Amino acid sequence: MKLVEVYTDGGASGNPGPGGYGALLMYKQHRKEMSQGYRLTTNNRMELLAVIVALETLKEEGLQVTVYSDSKYVVDAVAKGWVFGWEKKGFKGKKNPDLWQRFLKIYRKHKVTFRWVKGHAGHPLNERADELAVKAYQEGNLLVDEGYEAIHNA
Repeated sequence: MKLVEVYTDGGASGNPGPGGYGALLMYKQHRKEMSQGYRLTTNNRMELLAVIVALETLKEEGLQVTVYSDSKYVVDAVAKGWVFGWEKKGFKGKKNPDLWQRFLKIYRKHKVTFRWVKGHAGHPLNERADELAVKAYQEGNLLVDEGYEAIHNA
């Protein structure tokens, strides 16, 4: 089975504020980096979106994927099974249901394991994901986080 490693990070300046995500995909000697910035979002949305986009980028299904993230929000929700309970209750009262539903759709196409890494602790690939995320919202072409803005601008 093919093993893919994914390093992700997300953040927002102001929370909510401008934000972005960064992700690195590693398979054997191959490495792909991706990032995107948004004009108004939250750090948790960007942490989760980084994982989603990375998984959606994979060209094959059924891969063994290890996701490294410094987000307790994302890692604990999946590793401790909370998100599956939220799903059963229709995400009632939970934040970011649009992203969690999108996550579960792609998550189920692979064998995904999550590993929490301490943020800003010198892990080179986590630091690179952080650099990509910050650069995306500081310098990038900022998109509209429709899932966030539709709810908060209503």
